[in-house]
Amino acid sequence: MTVLAVATAVKEAGIVAAALLAAAVVLVPLSRARAAAMVAALVLTPVLLVAEIWDTPQFEPIRSRPALAAAGGAAAIVAVGLAAWAIDRRPLLLPLAATFALPFRVPIESGGESANLLVPLYFVVAAGAVAFAVPRLRGRRPARDPAPRGPLEWLLLGAVLLYAVQAAYSSDFATALEQVVFFYVPFALLYALLVCVPWTTGLARRCLYVLVGLALVFSAVGFVEYATRTVLLNPDVIATNQFQTYFRVSSLFFDPNIYGRFLVVVLTALVAVMLWSARRRTVVLAAAAGAILFGGLVLTLSQSSLAALLTGLVVLALLRWNAAWTAAAVAGIVAIAAAAVFAFPDATKVDVGSGESVDKATSGRVELLEGGLRLFGERPVAGWGSGAFAVEYRRAERVSGEEAADASHTIPVTVSAEQGAIGLAVYLALLGAAFLRLLSGARISPVRAALIAAFAGLVVHTLLYAAFLEDPLSWAILAAGTAFARGPDADAD
Repeated sequence: MTVLAVATAVKEAGIVAAALLAAAVVLVPLSRARAAAMVAALVLTPVLLVAEIWDTPQFEPIRSRPALAAAGGAAAIVAVGLAAWAIDRRPLLLPLAATFALPFRVPIESGGESANLLVPLYFVVAAGAVAFAVPRLRGRRPARDPAPRGPLEWLLLGAVLLYAVQAAYSSDFATALEQVVFFYVPFALLYALLVCVPWTTGLARRCLYVLVGLALVFSAVGFVEYATRTVLLNPDVIATNQFQTYFRVSSLFFDPNIYGRFLVVVLTALVAVMLWSARRRTVVLAAAAGAILFGGLVLTLSQSSLAALLTGLVVLALLRWNAAWTAAAVAGIVAIAAAAVFAFPDATKVDVGSGESVDKATSGRVELLEGGLRLFGERPVAGWGSGAFAVEYRRAERVSGEEAADASHTIPVTVSAEQGAIGLAVYLALLGAAFLRLLSGARISPVRAALIAAFAGLVVHTLLYAAFLEDPLSWAILAAGTAFARGPDADAD
Protein backbone atom coordinates (compact mmCIF):
# COMPACT_ATOMS: atom_id res chain seq x y z
CA MET A 1 0.00 0.00 0.00
CA THR A 2 2.87 2.38 0.77
CA VAL A 3 4.45 1.73 -2.62
CA LEU A 4 1.10 2.33 -4.33
CA ALA A 5 0.58 5.58 -2.43
CA VAL A 6 4.05 6.79 -3.37
CA ALA A 7 3.52 5.87 -7.03
CA THR A 8 0.19 7.73 -7.07
CA ALA A 9 1.76 10.80 -5.45
CA VAL A 10 4.57 10.76 -8.02
CA LYS A 11 2.10 10.63 -10.92
CA GLU A 12 0.01 13.41 -9.39
CA ALA A 13 3.12 15.55 -9.00
CA GLY A 14 4.12 14.58 -12.53
CA ILE A 15 1.06 16.01 -14.26
CA VAL A 16 1.38 19.21 -12.23
CA ALA A 17 5.01 19.41 -13.36
CA ALA A 18 3.92 18.86 -16.97
CA ALA A 19 1.35 21.66 -16.65
CA LEU A 20 3.98 23.97 -15.16
CA LEU A 21 6.35 23.20 -18.04
CA ALA A 22 3.60 23.98 -20.54
CA ALA A 23 2.98 27.27 -18.74
CA ALA A 24 6.68 28.11 -18.85
CA VAL A 25 6.78 27.46 -22.59
CA VAL A 26 4.17 30.17 -23.14
CA LEU A 27 4.75 32.61 -20.28
CA VAL A 28 8.51 32.76 -19.66
CA PRO A 29 10.14 35.48 -21.81
CA LEU A 30 13.67 34.03 -21.81
CA SER A 31 14.31 32.04 -24.98
CA ARG A 32 16.54 29.36 -23.47
CA ALA A 33 14.19 28.78 -20.55
CA ARG A 34 11.24 28.36 -22.90
CA ALA A 35 13.23 25.97 -25.07
CA ALA A 36 14.33 23.89 -22.08
CA ALA A 37 10.74 23.73 -20.78
CA MET A 38 9.53 22.63 -24.21
CA VAL A 39 12.04 19.78 -24.38
CA ALA A 40 11.25 18.73 -20.81
CA ALA A 41 7.51 18.68 -21.57
CA LEU A 42 8.13 16.54 -24.65
CA VAL A 43 10.02 14.01 -22.52
CA LEU A 44 7.83 14.08 -19.40
CA THR A 45 4.40 13.62 -20.97
CA PRO A 46 5.09 10.23 -22.63
CA VAL A 47 6.87 9.07 -19.47
CA LEU A 48 3.76 9.88 -17.42
CA LEU A 49 1.56 8.05 -19.90
CA VAL A 50 3.74 4.94 -19.95
CA ALA A 51 3.91 4.92 -16.14
CA GLU A 52 0.12 5.01 -15.97
CA ILE A 53 -0.57 2.22 -18.50
CA TRP A 54 2.55 0.05 -18.03
CA ASP A 55 0.70 -2.80 -16.27
CA THR A 56 -2.50 -2.57 -18.34
CA PRO A 57 -3.52 -4.79 -21.27
CA GLN A 58 -3.19 -1.74 -23.54
CA PHE A 59 0.57 -1.70 -23.11
CA GLU A 60 1.11 -5.46 -23.18
CA PRO A 61 1.90 -5.70 -26.93
CA ILE A 62 4.71 -3.15 -26.50
CA ARG A 63 5.88 -4.53 -23.16
CA SER A 64 6.23 -8.02 -24.59
CA ARG A 65 8.26 -6.86 -27.61
CA PRO A 66 10.86 -4.42 -26.24
CA ALA A 67 13.21 -4.68 -29.24
CA LEU A 68 10.44 -3.87 -31.70
CA ALA A 69 9.22 -1.03 -29.49
CA ALA A 70 12.75 0.40 -29.26
CA ALA A 71 13.15 0.21 -33.04
CA GLY A 72 9.82 1.97 -33.54
CA GLY A 73 10.80 4.67 -31.04
CA ALA A 74 14.16 5.20 -32.77
CA ALA A 75 12.43 5.50 -36.16
CA ALA A 76 9.99 8.06 -34.74
CA ILE A 77 12.85 10.12 -33.28
CA VAL A 78 14.65 10.12 -36.64
CA ALA A 79 11.45 11.17 -38.44
CA VAL A 80 10.85 13.99 -35.94
CA GLY A 81 14.45 15.15 -36.38
CA LEU A 82 14.13 15.28 -40.17
CA ALA A 83 10.83 17.16 -39.94
CA ALA A 84 12.37 19.60 -37.42
CA TRP A 85 15.27 20.24 -39.82
CA ALA A 86 12.78 21.04 -42.61
CA ILE A 87 10.80 23.39 -40.36
CA ASP A 88 13.97 25.15 -39.22
CA ARG A 89 14.86 25.81 -42.87
CA ARG A 90 11.29 26.72 -43.90
CA PRO A 91 9.44 28.02 -40.80
CA LEU A 92 6.15 28.48 -42.67
CA LEU A 93 5.93 24.72 -43.06
CA LEU A 94 4.90 24.54 -39.40
CA PRO A 95 1.52 26.34 -39.63
CA LEU A 96 0.69 24.60 -42.91
CA ALA A 97 1.55 21.16 -41.53
CA ALA A 98 -0.33 21.86 -38.29
CA THR A 99 -3.38 23.01 -40.26
CA PHE A 100 -3.30 19.82 -42.31
CA ALA A 101 -2.92 17.61 -39.22
CA LEU A 102 -5.64 19.26 -37.09
CA PRO A 103 -8.57 16.98 -37.98
CA PHE A 104 -6.87 13.60 -38.20
CA ARG A 105 -7.40 11.09 -35.42
CA VAL A 106 -5.75 7.69 -35.75
CA PRO A 107 -7.32 4.61 -34.11
CA ILE A 108 -4.70 2.90 -31.97
CA GLU A 109 -5.57 -0.71 -31.10
CA SER A 110 -3.80 -2.19 -28.10
CA GLY A 111 -4.72 -4.89 -25.60
CA GLY A 112 -8.23 -5.18 -26.99
CA GLU A 113 -8.96 -1.45 -26.51
CA SER A 114 -9.03 1.39 -29.03
CA ALA A 115 -8.13 5.05 -28.68
CA ASN A 116 -8.50 7.74 -31.33
CA LEU A 117 -5.42 9.92 -31.03
CA LEU A 118 -4.22 13.00 -32.88
CA VAL A 119 -1.00 11.25 -33.90
CA PRO A 120 -0.22 13.41 -36.98
CA LEU A 121 -0.65 16.60 -34.92
CA TYR A 122 1.54 15.22 -32.12
CA PHE A 123 4.23 14.56 -34.72
CA VAL A 124 4.02 18.13 -36.07
CA VAL A 125 4.12 19.58 -32.54
CA ALA A 126 7.15 17.47 -31.63
CA ALA A 127 8.99 18.47 -34.81
CA GLY A 128 8.10 22.13 -34.32
CA ALA A 129 9.22 21.98 -30.69
CA VAL A 130 12.61 20.54 -31.66
CA ALA A 131 13.01 23.15 -34.40
CA PHE A 132 12.14 25.84 -31.85
CA ALA A 133 14.27 24.54 -28.99
CA VAL A 134 17.58 23.51 -30.56
CA PRO A 135 18.62 26.93 -31.97
CA ARG A 136 17.65 28.66 -28.72
CA LEU A 137 19.50 26.20 -26.52
CA ARG A 138 22.55 26.76 -28.73
CA GLY A 139 22.23 30.55 -28.42
CA ARG A 140 21.38 31.14 -32.06
CA ARG A 141 18.22 33.13 -31.31
CA PRO A 142 17.54 36.36 -29.35
CA ALA A 143 17.74 36.03 -25.58
CA ARG A 144 14.09 37.08 -25.19
CA ASP A 145 11.06 36.13 -27.31
CA PRO A 146 8.52 38.79 -28.34
CA ALA A 147 5.52 36.48 -27.98
CA PRO A 148 2.53 38.11 -26.17
CA ARG A 149 1.87 37.26 -22.54
CA GLY A 150 -1.36 38.97 -21.57
CA PRO A 151 -4.45 37.94 -19.60
CA LEU A 152 -5.40 35.36 -22.22
CA GLU A 153 -2.11 33.47 -21.90
CA TRP A 154 -2.18 33.56 -18.10
CA LEU A 155 -5.77 32.29 -18.04
CA LEU A 156 -5.13 29.60 -20.67
CA LEU A 157 -2.20 28.13 -18.82
CA GLY A 158 -3.82 28.82 -15.46
CA ALA A 159 -6.74 26.64 -16.57
CA VAL A 160 -4.32 23.87 -17.54
CA LEU A 161 -2.47 24.08 -14.21
CA LEU A 162 -5.71 24.17 -12.22
CA TYR A 163 -6.93 21.06 -14.03
CA ALA A 164 -3.69 19.25 -13.19
CA VAL A 165 -3.85 20.27 -9.52
CA GLN A 166 -7.49 19.25 -9.15
CA ALA A 167 -6.67 15.80 -10.54
CA ALA A 168 -5.11 15.01 -7.14
CA TYR A 169 -8.51 14.41 -5.54
CA SER A 170 -10.31 13.05 -8.59
CA SER A 171 -11.99 9.65 -8.49
CA ASP A 172 -10.80 9.12 -12.07
CA PHE A 173 -7.17 10.17 -12.11
CA ALA A 174 -6.47 8.15 -15.27
CA THR A 175 -8.88 10.28 -17.30
CA ALA A 176 -7.39 13.49 -15.92
CA LEU A 177 -3.89 12.31 -16.80
CA GLU A 178 -4.99 11.45 -20.34
CA GLN A 179 -6.51 14.91 -20.75
CA VAL A 180 -3.26 16.57 -19.67
CA VAL A 181 -0.97 14.30 -21.70
CA PHE A 182 -3.02 13.98 -24.89
CA PHE A 183 -4.56 17.44 -25.05
CA TYR A 184 -3.55 20.26 -22.71
CA VAL A 185 0.23 20.01 -22.79
CA PRO A 186 0.70 19.32 -26.53
CA PHE A 187 -1.87 21.98 -27.43
CA ALA A 188 -0.13 24.52 -25.18
CA LEU A 189 3.08 23.76 -27.08
CA LEU A 190 1.17 24.18 -30.35
CA TYR A 191 -0.08 27.57 -29.16
CA ALA A 192 3.44 28.67 -28.21
CA LEU A 193 4.77 27.64 -31.62
CA LEU A 194 1.99 29.24 -33.67
CA VAL A 195 2.09 32.64 -31.93
CA CYS A 196 5.76 32.91 -32.91
CA VAL A 197 4.96 32.43 -36.61
CA PRO A 198 5.15 35.62 -38.75
CA TRP A 199 1.51 35.45 -39.82
CA THR A 200 0.29 37.35 -42.88
CA THR A 201 -2.94 37.29 -44.86
CA GLY A 202 -1.06 35.33 -47.50
CA LEU A 203 -0.17 32.60 -45.00
CA ALA A 204 -3.73 32.62 -43.64
CA ARG A 205 -5.01 32.20 -47.21
CA ARG A 206 -2.77 29.19 -47.78
CA CYS A 207 -3.95 27.63 -44.53
CA LEU A 208 -7.53 28.17 -45.68
CA TYR A 209 -6.74 26.41 -48.97
CA VAL A 210 -5.54 23.43 -46.93
CA LEU A 211 -8.68 23.44 -44.77
CA VAL A 212 -11.03 23.74 -47.75
CA GLY A 213 -9.24 20.94 -49.59
CA LEU A 214 -9.54 18.66 -46.57
CA ALA A 215 -13.18 19.61 -45.99
CA LEU A 216 -14.08 18.86 -49.62
CA VAL A 217 -12.44 15.43 -49.37
CA PHE A 218 -14.23 14.71 -46.10
CA SER A 219 -17.54 15.85 -47.63
CA ALA A 220 -17.02 13.57 -50.62
CA VAL A 221 -16.46 10.64 -48.26
CA GLY A 222 -19.62 11.64 -46.37
CA PHE A 223 -21.64 11.72 -49.60
CA VAL A 224 -20.41 8.21 -50.45
CA GLU A 225 -21.34 7.03 -46.95
CA TYR A 226 -24.84 8.43 -47.34
CA ALA A 227 -25.30 7.00 -50.84
CA THR A 228 -24.15 3.53 -49.79
CA ARG A 229 -25.62 3.69 -46.27
CA THR A 230 -22.20 2.76 -44.90
CA VAL A 231 -20.28 4.40 -42.06
CA LEU A 232 -16.57 3.74 -42.34
CA LEU A 233 -15.17 4.11 -38.84
CA ASN A 234 -17.40 4.45 -35.78
CA PRO A 235 -19.23 1.24 -34.73
CA ASP A 236 -21.52 3.24 -32.41
CA VAL A 237 -22.76 5.39 -35.30
CA ILE A 238 -23.17 2.24 -37.41
CA ALA A 239 -25.31 0.65 -34.70
CA THR A 240 -27.40 3.79 -34.22
CA ASN A 241 -28.10 4.10 -37.94
CA GLN A 242 -29.43 0.54 -38.00
CA PHE A 243 -32.17 1.33 -35.49
CA GLN A 244 -33.21 4.81 -36.66
CA THR A 245 -35.24 6.10 -39.60
CA TYR A 246 -32.52 8.67 -40.33
CA PHE A 247 -28.89 8.12 -41.37
CA ARG A 248 -25.92 10.10 -40.03
CA VAL A 249 -22.51 10.28 -41.66
CA SER A 250 -19.18 10.90 -39.93
CA SER A 251 -16.78 10.75 -42.92
CA LEU A 252 -13.22 10.05 -41.72
CA PHE A 253 -14.06 11.26 -38.22
CA PHE A 254 -15.27 9.09 -35.36
CA ASP A 255 -18.18 11.33 -34.44
CA PRO A 256 -20.66 13.18 -36.68
CA ASN A 257 -20.56 16.14 -34.28
CA ILE A 258 -16.78 16.50 -34.49
CA TYR A 259 -16.99 16.19 -38.27
CA GLY A 260 -19.70 18.85 -38.28
CA ARG A 261 -17.61 21.11 -36.04
CA PHE A 262 -14.71 20.99 -38.49
CA LEU A 263 -17.01 21.79 -41.44
CA VAL A 264 -18.48 24.73 -39.50
CA VAL A 265 -15.05 26.30 -38.98
CA VAL A 266 -14.24 26.03 -42.69
CA LEU A 267 -17.69 27.24 -43.75
CA THR A 268 -17.41 30.27 -41.48
CA ALA A 269 -14.07 31.20 -43.04
CA LEU A 270 -15.51 30.83 -46.54
CA VAL A 271 -18.45 33.09 -45.71
CA ALA A 272 -16.00 35.70 -44.36
CA VAL A 273 -14.15 35.54 -47.69
CA MET A 274 -17.43 36.05 -49.55
CA LEU A 275 -18.45 39.02 -47.39
CA TRP A 276 -15.15 40.92 -47.57
CA SER A 277 -13.80 40.00 -51.00
CA ALA A 278 -14.17 42.48 -53.86
CA ARG A 279 -13.31 39.89 -56.54
CA ARG A 280 -16.30 38.21 -58.15
CA ARG A 281 -14.35 35.06 -59.04
CA THR A 282 -13.29 34.62 -55.42
CA VAL A 283 -16.86 35.01 -54.18
CA VAL A 284 -18.19 32.50 -56.71
CA LEU A 285 -15.54 29.88 -55.87
CA ALA A 286 -16.06 30.35 -52.13
CA ALA A 287 -19.83 30.04 -52.57
CA ALA A 288 -19.47 26.85 -54.62
CA ALA A 289 -17.17 25.26 -52.06
CA GLY A 290 -19.42 26.43 -49.25
CA ALA A 291 -22.50 24.86 -50.88
CA ILE A 292 -20.73 21.48 -51.05
CA LEU A 293 -19.58 21.71 -47.45
CA PHE A 294 -23.04 22.72 -46.27
CA GLY A 295 -24.43 19.64 -47.98
CA GLY A 296 -21.89 17.58 -46.07
CA LEU A 297 -22.87 19.32 -42.82
CA VAL A 298 -26.58 18.58 -43.32
CA LEU A 299 -25.85 14.86 -43.62
CA THR A 300 -24.27 14.82 -40.15
CA LEU A 301 -27.66 15.72 -38.61
CA SER A 302 -25.61 17.47 -35.93
CA GLN A 303 -27.81 19.94 -34.06
CA SER A 304 -24.81 21.40 -32.22
CA SER A 305 -22.95 22.01 -35.48
CA LEU A 306 -25.89 23.77 -37.10
CA ALA A 307 -26.22 26.00 -34.03
CA ALA A 308 -22.49 26.73 -34.21
CA LEU A 309 -22.75 27.66 -37.89
CA LEU A 310 -25.66 30.00 -37.20
CA THR A 311 -23.65 31.64 -34.42
CA GLY A 312 -20.65 32.16 -36.68
CA LEU A 313 -22.82 33.68 -39.41
CA VAL A 314 -24.46 36.03 -36.91
CA VAL A 315 -21.05 37.23 -35.71
CA LEU A 316 -19.92 37.84 -39.29
CA ALA A 317 -23.10 39.77 -40.01
CA LEU A 318 -22.62 41.93 -36.92
CA LEU A 319 -19.07 42.73 -37.98
CA ARG A 320 -19.92 43.42 -41.62
CA TRP A 321 -23.33 45.10 -41.45
CA ASN A 322 -25.75 46.99 -39.24
CA ALA A 323 -26.36 45.40 -35.83
CA ALA A 324 -30.07 46.28 -35.85
CA TRP A 325 -30.70 44.49 -39.14
CA THR A 326 -28.74 41.48 -37.93
CA ALA A 327 -30.73 41.33 -34.70
CA ALA A 328 -34.00 41.52 -36.65
CA ALA A 329 -32.92 38.70 -38.96
CA VAL A 330 -31.89 36.50 -36.02
CA ALA A 331 -35.18 37.19 -34.23
CA GLY A 332 -37.04 36.19 -37.38
CA ILE A 333 -35.13 32.92 -37.67
CA VAL A 334 -35.73 32.09 -34.01
CA ALA A 335 -39.44 32.90 -34.36
CA ILE A 336 -39.76 30.63 -37.41
CA ALA A 337 -37.95 27.79 -35.63
CA ALA A 338 -40.15 28.16 -32.54
CA ALA A 339 -43.29 28.22 -34.67
CA ALA A 340 -42.16 25.04 -36.43
CA VAL A 341 -41.69 23.27 -33.10
CA PHE A 342 -45.16 24.26 -31.87
CA ALA A 343 -46.92 23.69 -35.21
CA PHE A 344 -45.29 20.38 -36.13
CA PRO A 345 -44.43 18.53 -32.91
CA ASP A 346 -44.46 15.14 -34.68
CA ALA A 347 -41.97 16.22 -37.31
CA THR A 348 -39.67 17.92 -34.82
CA LYS A 349 -40.10 15.08 -32.27
CA VAL A 350 -40.48 17.59 -29.44
CA ASP A 351 -43.47 17.82 -27.13
CA VAL A 352 -42.99 21.27 -25.67
CA GLY A 353 -44.90 20.26 -22.56
CA SER A 354 -42.81 17.16 -21.91
CA GLY A 355 -39.35 17.31 -20.40
CA GLU A 356 -38.86 13.65 -21.37
CA SER A 357 -39.56 14.48 -25.01
CA VAL A 358 -37.10 17.36 -24.99
CA ASP A 359 -34.50 15.11 -23.39
CA LYS A 360 -35.03 12.49 -26.11
CA ALA A 361 -34.88 15.08 -28.89
CA THR A 362 -31.56 16.34 -27.52
CA SER A 363 -30.10 12.80 -27.18
CA GLY A 364 -30.27 12.80 -23.40
CA ARG A 365 -28.65 16.20 -22.91
CA VAL A 366 -31.30 17.42 -20.44
CA GLU A 367 -30.79 14.42 -18.13
CA LEU A 368 -27.02 14.86 -18.24
CA LEU A 369 -27.38 18.57 -17.60
CA GLU A 370 -29.58 18.01 -14.55
CA GLY A 371 -27.23 15.34 -13.19
CA GLY A 372 -24.21 17.61 -13.67
CA LEU A 373 -25.93 20.46 -11.83
CA ARG A 374 -26.76 18.14 -8.95
CA LEU A 375 -23.09 17.12 -8.73
CA PHE A 376 -22.13 20.79 -8.64
CA GLY A 377 -24.62 21.39 -5.86
CA GLU A 378 -23.00 18.66 -3.74
CA ARG A 379 -19.50 20.17 -4.04
CA PRO A 380 -19.91 23.74 -5.28
CA VAL A 381 -16.47 25.16 -4.44
CA ALA A 382 -13.80 22.78 -5.71
CA GLY A 383 -15.88 20.10 -7.45
CA TRP A 384 -15.27 16.35 -7.63
CA GLY A 385 -11.90 16.56 -9.34
CA SER A 386 -10.66 16.76 -12.90
CA GLY A 387 -11.99 14.06 -15.23
CA ALA A 388 -14.37 12.68 -12.61
CA PHE A 389 -17.72 13.50 -14.24
CA ALA A 390 -18.48 10.04 -15.65
CA VAL A 391 -17.57 8.18 -12.45
CA GLU A 392 -19.46 10.54 -10.17
CA TYR A 393 -22.47 10.73 -12.49
CA ARG A 394 -22.77 6.94 -12.45
CA ARG A 395 -22.48 6.95 -8.68
CA ALA A 396 -24.99 9.72 -8.09
CA GLU A 397 -27.56 8.66 -10.71
CA ARG A 398 -27.04 4.91 -10.17
CA VAL A 399 -26.67 4.08 -13.83
CA SER A 400 -24.43 1.61 -15.60
CA GLY A 401 -21.23 2.45 -17.45
CA GLU A 402 -23.00 1.94 -20.77
CA GLU A 403 -25.66 4.51 -19.89
CA ALA A 404 -23.31 7.22 -18.59
CA ALA A 405 -21.57 9.69 -20.84
CA ASP A 406 -17.97 10.82 -20.47
CA ALA A 407 -19.15 14.40 -19.86
CA SER A 408 -22.31 16.46 -19.56
CA HIS A 409 -22.01 17.63 -23.19
CA THR A 410 -22.23 21.16 -21.81
CA ILE A 411 -18.75 22.41 -20.99
CA PRO A 412 -19.73 24.90 -18.23
CA VAL A 413 -21.65 22.13 -16.46
CA THR A 414 -18.79 19.64 -16.80
CA VAL A 415 -16.36 22.25 -15.48
CA SER A 416 -18.69 23.12 -12.61
CA ALA A 417 -19.15 19.49 -11.58
CA GLU A 418 -15.48 18.56 -11.85
CA GLN A 419 -13.77 21.80 -10.80
CA GLY A 420 -16.44 23.70 -8.89
CA ALA A 421 -16.89 27.45 -8.76
CA ILE A 422 -13.12 27.89 -8.91
CA GLY A 423 -12.85 26.19 -12.29
CA LEU A 424 -16.01 27.85 -13.59
CA ALA A 425 -14.65 31.31 -12.73
CA VAL A 426 -11.41 30.57 -14.62
CA TYR A 427 -13.39 29.22 -17.59
CA LEU A 428 -15.61 32.33 -17.81
CA ALA A 429 -12.66 34.69 -17.43
CA LEU A 430 -10.83 32.76 -20.15
CA LEU A 431 -13.77 33.16 -22.54
CA GLY A 432 -13.87 36.89 -21.84
CA ALA A 433 -10.14 37.33 -22.45
CA ALA A 434 -10.33 35.23 -25.63
CA PHE A 435 -13.14 37.27 -27.16
CA LEU A 436 -11.44 40.55 -26.21
CA ARG A 437 -8.23 39.38 -27.90
CA LEU A 438 -9.98 38.18 -31.07
CA LEU A 439 -12.24 41.22 -31.35
CA SER A 440 -9.28 43.52 -32.01
CA GLY A 441 -9.56 44.80 -35.57
CA ALA A 442 -12.20 42.23 -36.53
CA ARG A 443 -14.36 44.77 -38.38
CA ILE A 444 -11.62 45.78 -40.79
CA SER A 445 -9.94 42.44 -41.41
CA PRO A 446 -11.62 39.39 -42.97
CA VAL A 447 -9.02 37.13 -41.35
CA ARG A 448 -9.74 38.45 -37.88
CA ALA A 449 -13.48 38.40 -38.55
CA ALA A 450 -13.29 34.76 -39.63
CA LEU A 451 -11.27 33.84 -36.54
CA ILE A 452 -13.62 35.39 -33.99
CA ALA A 453 -16.70 34.06 -35.79
CA ALA A 454 -15.23 30.55 -35.93
CA PHE A 455 -14.27 30.74 -32.26
CA ALA A 456 -17.77 31.90 -31.30
CA GLY A 457 -19.19 28.95 -33.21
CA LEU A 458 -16.83 26.58 -31.41
CA VAL A 459 -17.87 27.97 -28.02
CA VAL A 460 -21.55 27.41 -28.84
CA HIS A 461 -20.73 23.90 -30.04
CA THR A 462 -19.10 23.16 -26.67
CA LEU A 463 -22.27 24.30 -24.91
CA LEU A 464 -24.22 21.61 -26.79
CA TYR A 465 -21.60 18.91 -27.22
CA ALA A 466 -18.18 18.91 -25.50
CA ALA A 467 -14.43 19.49 -25.93
CA PHE A 468 -13.28 23.09 -25.52
CA LEU A 469 -9.59 23.09 -24.60
CA GLU A 470 -9.54 19.41 -25.62
CA ASP A 471 -9.96 20.52 -29.25
CA PRO A 472 -6.81 21.74 -31.05
CA LEU A 473 -8.99 24.01 -33.21
CA SER A 474 -9.61 26.23 -30.17
CA TRP A 475 -5.88 26.64 -29.48
CA ALA A 476 -5.00 27.17 -33.15
CA ILE A 477 -7.66 29.85 -33.62
CA LEU A 478 -6.56 31.68 -30.46
CA ALA A 479 -2.91 31.50 -31.53
CA ALA A 480 -3.59 32.86 -35.02
CA GLY A 481 -5.92 35.53 -33.62
CA THR A 482 -3.24 36.56 -31.13
CA ALA A 483 -0.65 36.89 -33.91
CA PHE A 484 -2.97 39.06 -36.01
CA ALA A 485 -3.97 41.17 -33.00
CA ARG A 486 -0.35 42.20 -32.33
CA GLY A 487 -0.42 44.98 -34.90
CA PRO A 488 -1.27 46.10 -38.43
CA ASP A 489 1.91 44.54 -39.88
CA ALA A 490 0.47 41.09 -39.24
CA ASP A 491 -2.16 41.75 -41.90
CA ALA A 492 0.41 42.62 -44.53
CA ASP A 493 0.48 40.22 -47.45
